Amino acid sequence: MKPNYRRCNSCRKVGLKHEFWRIVRVFPSGQVQLDQGMGRSAYICQNQSCLTAAQKKNRLGRSLHATVPEALYQELWQRLAESQSQPQLLDIT
Repeated sequence: MKPNYRRCNSCRKVGLKHEFWRIVRVFPSGQVQLDQGMGRSAYICQNQSCLTAAQKKNRLGRSLHATVPEALYQELWQRLAESQSQPQLLDIT
């Protein structure tokens, strides 16, 4: 099966889907949420520089054609803090 590639909305890096956070504008409600739902999606790298740029320049909002709530950014910052506090596992394949 072919791997699923996505592009970061902030730095434009291309990578495998699991390397990014997915932000979704759900159809038909227009609600913006993380990871779940069907609708317009945007992807962002799991690092501080991409999250800062995306928030400062409203890159997610422009990509989703919707207002991204501040609570969603707070949840992303919390995920970032949690991921940096956990030791990284090396993928040896």
